[in-house]
Amino acid sequence: MSEERSDTTEATALARFAEKAYLDYSMYVILDRALPHLGDGLKPVQRRIVYAMSELSLGAQAKPKKSARTVGDVIGKYHPHGDSACYEAMVLMAQPFAWRYPLVDGHGNWGSPDDPKSFAAMRYTEARLSPYADVLLDEVKRGTVDWAPNFDGTMDEPMVLPARLPNVLLNGAQGIAVGMATDIPPHNLREVVAALKHLLKHPNARLDTVLAHLPAPDFPTGAEIITPRAELAKIYASGSGSVRMRARYEVEEGDVVITHLPWQVSGAKVQEQIAAQMQARKLPWLEDVRDESDHENPTRIVLVARSKRVDTAQLMSHLFATTDLEKGARVNLNIIGCDGRPAVKSLLTILTEWLEFRERTVRRRLEHRLGEVRDRLHILDALLIAFLNIDEVIRIIRTEDKPKPALMERFGLSDVQAEAVLNLRLRHLMRLEEMKIRGEQDELEAERKTLEHQLGNVEALRTLIAGELDADAKAYGDERRSPLVEREAAQALDESALVPSEPITVILSKAGWIRAAKGYLAEPDGLNFRSGDEFLAATRGKSNQLLCLIDASGRSYAIPARGLPSARGQGEPLTAQLNPADGAAFVDVHLGPAEERLVVGSRAGYGFVTELANLQTRNKAGKALLTVRSGGVLPLLRVPQAREGLRLACISAEGRLLVFALEELPELPRGKGNKLMGLKGEDHIAHWLLLEAGQGLQIQAGRRSYAVRPEEVERFLGSRASRGQLLPRGLQRVDAVSAQGGAQLESDAADPS
Repeated sequence: MSEERSDTTEATALARFAEKAYLDYSMYVILDRALPHLGDGLKPVQRRIVYAMSELSLGAQAKPKKSARTVGDVIGKYHPHGDSACYEAMVLMAQPFAWRYPLVDGHGNWGSPDDPKSFAAMRYTEARLSPYADVLLDEVKRGTVDWAPNFDGTMDEPMVLPARLPNVLLNGAQGIAVGMATDIPPHNLREVVAALKHLLKHPNARLDTVLAHLPAPDFPTGAEIITPRAELAKIYASGSGSVRMRARYEVEEGDVVITHLPWQVSGAKVQEQIAAQMQARKLPWLEDVRDESDHENPTRIVLVARSKRVDTAQLMSHLFATTDLEKGARVNLNIIGCDGRPAVKSLLTILTEWLEFRERTVRRRLEHRLGEVRDRLHILDALLIAFLNIDEVIRIIRTEDKPKPALMERFGLSDVQAEAVLNLRLRHLMRLEEMKIRGEQDELEAERKTLEHQLGNVEALRTLIAGELDADAKAYGDERRSPLVEREAAQALDESALVPSEPITVILSKAGWIRAAKGYLAEPDGLNFRSGDEFLAATRGKSNQLLCLIDASGRSYAIPARGLPSARGQGEPLTAQLNPADGAAFVDVHLGPAEERLVVGSRAGYGFVTELANLQTRNKAGKALLTVRSGGVLPLLRVPQAREGLRLACISAEGRLLVFALEELPELPRGKGNKLMGLKGEDHIAHWLLLEAGQGLQIQAGRRSYAVRPEEVERFLGSRASRGQLLPRGLQRVDAVSAQGGAQLESDAADPS
């Protein structure tokens, strides 16, 4: 049996219902939670906190009360939401490092710049309004605001507070709504007032003239603003962008002392970032980092340098680029306007619309006061009549059953005037009261004329507003905290610049174990090696260079030389830092500047010249450098600078020697290269080295040693890719070869410094 639908049931499509519900929720979040109002610069919860505290008589001169009392009143009367969220909003308004001009004067633990959420529970802290809050509350009860019922309709609350200053710019705001957000930075009160006064005198002023008075935000933590003025002008014109802040520091006896941090940056986090770089050996210039902050010095982070020769500017430039010592603050001037609609506004629009809001507020205040003055004058007229005819008034009161109508008829009084006469006390019937009434009439008449003049004359009204702005600027204004400075862009130093440049010798064993010794070892092959292992190669260079390696498959690798284990031990396997493909064995190792040239070749008889930078990679699995089909890879040859006439000598396994000009080899970033020597069958290149003009060869074959004198080298000269000439009998199996005479060129034998 189906149930009959009630007459009150309304059917609607699910999609339409969901759309309407979501839009309603979106508008609620935008208008009643996340975005500030242009008039007072407050979100609803902030406005309700300030108003509830004023209703609790928690003014700047009052004794503070428990925060729980305030939160209870707020959520019980005006804001039916969670107490923790309400208390967090109250805490934010009390933190001097968060708000430029705090509205709440907090007593107790209200958080710290390192951890803004480390505040004590509301049952422990006490609070009252700050003196600056009077800017928002002074005119609430003077006919200046619209009132609306609270959530349960038992009382009224102000819809917008009658701010005497544009708090939306002074303290800024941050919030995330549905589909939109706001990020308004704080500004300096005196500068904002100067810009407003300029607009009052010049209503059609351009943005550039306003920026002469209000050039940039002013953050409470006092960090430098390094965004160029031209870029700031674009941000204020469009209402969106980003402002860069940079910490301020001083140098004391060689140490760097950071005194001001960017807004919303934790000093503890900055110390962690610096300490992490120190542990990773990326800041060898620093010995220690200390936090010496206290009540007198809210920010004092000391960077202890290892020596007084440290380039402070270079060090700080690196820290600005790699830590939160330099940070950007997003700007998105999204505000609910006086028309009740959210919009991203330019600075000029915000100032102009706020002045319109202020003019309406002042006009309502003056009209309210004018009404009070007129009402009081109306009463004073009746009182004066009563004093001048006191005997008749007394007679009427004593004899008439209904004295009020009789008084109204006898003296032409209104109902309000007659009521005032009847309420007179006997003590006020003395002669002196008449003089007081006439004096008060004169004062109120003068005030009435002034009020009517101000209400009827726009210039007089604006002069009044300007004077009130001046008074508030004098009472609550202060100097700019964030200096506007043009700085060069911060640049992080590469690891080679950060690591001390010290001479080292790197030793590689056949099993792939690596280690480094300080200085240039004369005989690196004389070190002790693990059982079953032996010396393979060594290279000399600097500790701040990248160590490049090549394996038997032709792949190159790179690791920082600064992190290598000491040669006092037996080192560590390269597989702990690298992942060679298919377990390929390492063939050679090399240290040097990135622009240094090397000769790379395979035993199959192909090779090319390349820069050391082409061997460098951050990939632990290396990168393909030399195409190798068979036979393996030859040791790397260092090409000396500014030397002409270099020759490459290649000796095959069958005992053939070919010497040709190095310039015949191409320079390539990677690849197979060109043919070095014409090889047949199973023959391959066993040895190779570079020769300078005037050098000969020293060949070792078993116990036999043979010297190819410089003049005899000419016999083995040929073109690249030719077979070369056979060495004398008995030298077909060469064990070792070296250059003789002239400069030493083989591999890393030369001092790389």
